[in-house]
Amino acid sequence: MYEELLNEAANCGLLVKEKPLRGYDGRIKGKRIAIKRDMPTIKKACVLSEELGHHYTSFGNILDQSKLENRKQEKRARNWAYKRMIPLDKFIEAYQAGVTSRYEFAELIGVTEDFLTESIKHYQQKYGLCTTHNGYIIYFENVVVVKLFE
Repeated sequence: MYEELLNEAANCGLLVKEKPLRGYDGRIKGKRIAIKRDMPTIKKACVLSEELGHHYTSFGNILDQSKLENRKQEKRARNWAYKRMIPLDKFIEAYQAGVTSRYEFAELIGVTEDFLTESIKHYQQKYGLCTTHNGYIIYFENVVVVKLFE
């Protein structure tokens, strides 16, 4: 997934460099993205997806999170990353693969468990207890997927 995101960034004209960052896992400034070098690749993918989310949804310097507008932009970028990395189809894919835990789900789709948990919270805020998608009901509380009758 990380390679795929690197290619997407390059196609957008963004330069991604791995650096020994302090205090941040990733940063975007203009057309440059810095990713903390000493992280597992799976976490780099999650961080890069959020930085791409900033590229697509944010503007200006939003480092001061005491400002409401900056917090809103941060949330928009994260939500973009959740939808990019874990679209609803991935819940169905995990169900079809027989996944029984969040650990297995995260491993299957190539994200960290923390990222998966936060994405589930995002979907709960957006849809509530559950939603229907492509002939399935997806319950977010315990990540249960049920196929609807045809």
